Amino acid sequence: MLIKTENTNNPDVRNFYPEEKFNIKGSVEFTDSKSLRKSPLAEAIFDLGGVESVLITPDMVSVTKNNRASWEDLSPQIMAEILDFAALGGEIITADEPQGDTDDLMLKINGLISARIRPALNKDGGDIKLKKFDKGILFVELTGKCAGCPYAMRTLKDGVEKILRTYIPEVLEVKPYTEAK
Repeated sequence: MLIKTENTNNPDVRNFYPEEKFNIKGSVEFTDSKSLRKSPLAEAIFDLGGVESVLITPDMVSVTKNNRASWEDLSPQIMAEILDFAALGGEIITADEPQGDTDDLMLKINGLISARIRPALNKDGGDIKLKKFDKGILFVELTGKCAGCPYAMRTLKDGVEKILRTYIPEVLEVKPYTEAK
């Protein structure tokens, strides 16, 4: 199996694309010891040292390193861990993340996000999770590097909301999930 690597705009984030997709739904980010227990792959990557976060999607592993670590050392080790899990058929995620509504509208929204929005966010080491849809307002959570980006609100309003409102008239507004709590 080959693994394609891709640098991002952030020199501390690198994306790894294995030939075969992972059998998971959506994306999951791992940033601390508690969340790591849900993914043996993320835990193995963290154990290499110098890693701050791991974002796993069905077709990518995005790794953020600290500024003391080098990609020259980390990249081959990360690829080896991904290859080991693929070869052994190990579970990437051991605890299922709660899944959102599966009605037709949410499936339509998720399909559009997967086709038009997620690839752009993945390139920068981030992703988007649908949290809930209520009275025309879609609540989403940006994860990975997009979560801490100073342009996150602009991405939501000028990117995500604009695309969704263009193709799905039921979507009136897109807001960050924190506003729903």
